[in-house]
Formats: sequence, structure tokens, C-alpha cells
Amino acid sequence: MTHPNQAPIPELYVSEEAASSLKHEAGKMPSWDLTPRQICDLELLMNGGFSPLKGFLTEADYDGVVNDMRLTSGALWPIPVNLDVSEKFADGIEPGTDIALRDQEGVILAIMSVTDKWVPNKAHEAEKVFGADDLAHPAVNYLHNSAGPVYLGGPIKGLQAPTHYDFRGRRNTPNELRAQFKKLGWRRVVVFQTRNPLHRAHQELTFRAAKEAQANLMIHPVVGMTKPGDVDHFTRVRCYEAVLDKYPSATTTLSLLNLAMRMAGPREAVWHGLIRRNHGATHFIVGRDHAGPGKNSAGEDFYGPYDAQDLFRKHQDEIGVEMVDFKHMVYVQERAQYEPADEIEEGVTVLNISGTELRRRLREGLDIPEWFSFPEVVQQLRRTSPPRAQQGFTVFFTGLSGSGKSTIANALMVKLMEMGGRPVTLLDGDVVRKHLSSELGFSKEHRDINIKRIGYVASEITKNGGIAICAPIAPYTATRRAVREMIEQYGAFVEVHVATSLEECERRDRKGLYKLAREGKIKEFTGISDPYEEPRQPELRVDTQDIEVDNCAHQVLLTLESMGLIGLN
Repeated sequence: MTHPNQAPIPELYVSEEAASSLKHEAGKMPSWDLTPRQICDLELLMNGGFSPLKGFLTEADYDGVVNDMRLTSGALWPIPVNLDVSEKFADGIEPGTDIALRDQEGVILAIMSVTDKWVPNKAHEAEKVFGADDLAHPAVNYLHNSAGPVYLGGPIKGLQAPTHYDFRGRRNTPNELRAQFKKLGWRRVVVFQTRNPLHRAHQELTFRAAKEAQANLMIHPVVGMTKPGDVDHFTRVRCYEAVLDKYPSATTTLSLLNLAMRMAGPREAVWHGLIRRNHGATHFIVGRDHAGPGKNSAGEDFYGPYDAQDLFRKHQDEIGVEMVDFKHMVYVQERAQYEPADEIEEGVTVLNISGTELRRRLREGLDIPEWFSFPEVVQQLRRTSPPRAQQGFTVFFTGLSGSGKSTIANALMVKLMEMGGRPVTLLDGDVVRKHLSSELGFSKEHRDINIKRIGYVASEITKNGGIAICAPIAPYTATRRAVREMIEQYGAFVEVHVATSLEECERRDRKGLYKLAREGKIKEFTGISDPYEEPRQPELRVDTQDIEVDNCAHQVLLTLESMGLIGLN
């Protein structure tokens, strides 16, 4: 008898013949270039990973999902999957239009028949889906600052899957996995979802979970978009491969899931369960604070530690996958082994290294003990996370025009070049305007584009082990945050707020700009007719009013030293 999770699942691809004639037709249709997140969503729609969805949600389905986790059919579905587009594109699209969906190289992946077009209430979506309209949540921040303002819904016809050039042998569609399990005779499959490298505690926990469920194990890490600051998927997959042979042979498999996580905690856990059912799982490990994004604006966790388990348990029968509790495993020194934390008697020595502590040890080049992680995993992590003193980083000055940013930045550049060791690049506002952004004006939109360009260049310098020093005005919090996220994938981001007062900047008025702004000859001038949003928690705040430039630059150097980025000895 075949387990129900092993029968083929409907895919949304058309036949090869139909695809080639549709591609020809699609050339004449309006076309939308998909964002990386939309490509992840589209791939899972087409291959059946998001079954029973037949395309991007209609407005009625979206309302049902946001408010009650239900499609109009009554089926359980906790996360909205919509095609968000710009107003400009949406203006030319009416329900009844077919549009071509293209990847970032312009290849047509699918055709969408638009049935619905609407402007969503994003604050309501954030409140219902993520539990709070709080920009500290990466998905809420994405919703408000990256996602398009108009949603399109409607069924899709898949023409071809997105191309992945990496780890091709590890990427399986739901039907490929179902067929593989059937062939191997795996009737019970427990899935472990992860976006982090696996250490010994995870290996122990997954091994026990599979044993208790009398099931085979599939490690099914997410390699689409996870959370800013996560270890990149290339490093993680190399870590997973290093751990695979620590399991009894032929009991465990590794497959990669191209999912764009939303970090939606309880709702995300239910979503992960439905997606894993489609991939042939019968059991699913749900962790403490499963898919939690960390702290909210008030410094508290977004979700309770067991909220995800509670919501999953409530819908378990309907999901069609049995929940396996994630046991918090700790290392007992006296017995030199991992044991579930709730089974340990008093008086024994429990050792643990948190994620933060692990990152600190990597950053400072300190020892990572073998009881905590496998040497093969540590070796992979050290390749991509060398000690901080060997990594690239960005110093990002922000402040009003005339506050002294460029002067301090220049002094800092000279001091860092004197120390040697890493190439230093200064991306000063005026210089960038000349070479990178000469066609841009000073509207909010253009300023944002300019800052994001600076951030992109700084992230490339940081990624390649150099030091980038940026000194734009950068008046908007959301844009500075986007740049921080861009750079922190590769190294440290050190924000320096040059907090010289508006009165002092205007008194100096070296370029005569404040005078022109007061006379109304310069529109949208920061501090006069346009706001400057002060950084709340920069790594350093300096005021150039009564302090010499040399001293300000030295304060920055001391901050860099305290962060382990340079050595002043």
C-alpha cells in the first residue's frame, strides 16, 4: 500500500509542446520581472510545493488567509502568496490580462492570467500574519519598504523551472522526493527544517526524533531567502554535507528547499508542515520559537517559545503531518553526551554555546570545542567567517550637510591606510554623485537610490575583505537599515552619527546651501524642508562642534578596535 504522501501531487507545468508555443505568445504580453522572493514563490507554486494553490492568491483567498488562515475553498493556508507589483505596472493591467513572468535574466518562467488587482491594507496584513505591525520584523519591514503597493492574483501556467547552478543533485521537487521515498520503501519520513548550520545537538536531536517516530530522516534546509544576517546557503549546505555521514548509512537524506521564509513563527510552522506534506513527509520537527525573527522593537521576542508548537498541534490532523516535539538537547559533561534538557537531574554540569557565543568565537578566532560541533562543520564556518580582524567592514557616517562627515571620513581613511593590512575605499557623497549617480536629482526616491548604490558598492568591498568608508547624508531610517542588511551579510556595519546640530551646520554653511534652502531656491533640503531621521542606536555618535577632527577620527578607531575589527597595538 502506498502512503498517501507518496502518490504524485499536481504540478502547474504545461507540456513541453504547449510551453514552446506559449513562449512565443508570451513575447507579446506585458511582462513582469520577478524579484528573488517572487521567484522562490513561483517555483513552489509550479512544482506543487504550495499545493493546493493554483497560482497567486485572489483577493478573496488573500482575505481568507490573512484573517482566518483559510482559502475560500475552506482549505488551511496560513501565509499570503501574492504577486506584488509597482503602481506603474499595475496601471496597465486589468483583470482578464495575461502577463509573462520572467526571471532576472529575462527568461519567461510562467504565464499568469490576472483575475484580481487590489491595493492591500499592509498594516492589517502585518498585524494578522506576523502578530504586529512592527518594522523590527524582517517580513514586516519587507512588506512596507520592499514589496510593491499593488497585489495581483490569478492562476499560472508553468513553462519552465528557475535555473539553479548550485547543488543541483540536492534540489528535488515534491514529486521527485515522493517517488524516491516510494522506491526506497520509506513509509515514514521525519523532516527537520533548518536555516542554520547543524551542530552536534541538532544531529543528536534529529537522530532521536527519527528513532522515536520509527521513521527515516530528511534534512530539508531552506536555501531561498531566510533572515538578514543568516549564514549564506553555500556554507550551510557544505556543513550539512559534512554532517550526513554522522548518521547511520541509508537512513538519512538531504534535500534543499528553495523557500522564501517569512519568519512568521506559529503561522510559518503550519506553512512549513503543509509544504513538507507536499514533499512526502509524514512527521515534522517543530522547534522552540520555530521560525521566530528574534526581538521586536521593545526588545522582547515576537512569539512565545511554544506558540508554533501549539498552533501546529491544533491543526495537525488537517496538515496531514504529525508533529515531533523539538527536544532541547544539552551536553552533560559528566557523561560526555547530549541529553534532553527536561530529563536531566540536578547537580550535573551542563555545557552550552549559544548562537551569539558561537558567532563571537568565530569572530575572535577562539576555540570551538568538539563536544559542541563537528570539526568538519567548524572548518566550513571558519572559511566564510574568518576572525573579524581579517574581515572586510563598512564605516557609514550619517549626519546633516556640513556636519563634518567628509572631513572625519577623510581623516579616518588616512589613519587606516597608515595602519595598512586592508585596502580602504572612501565613498564620499559628492564623489559618488559624480561617478555613480550623476543622473539623479535630490527627491526622496532619488536619494534612496543613491544611498542604496553606495550600500551595494560598500557591500562588495566588504565581501572582498576591504574597508569601505561612506559619508552620505542618508536621512532616512529605512534606507540606512536596508544598507546595513546588505553589508552585514559579509562583514560588520559600523554606523557613525555625526550629531552636529542644525544651528551649527547652518552657521558653517561652507557651500552656501542652507542660505539657498532658506530662500526656497533648493527644494527638499535635509534639515530645512525635508526631515532628517536621527539614528536611534548607532555604533557611535560624535559631535564636531567642540571636538577636533583628529579626536573624532580617533573615537571611530577606538570603536573599531572594541569591535575586534582592527588592532591598535
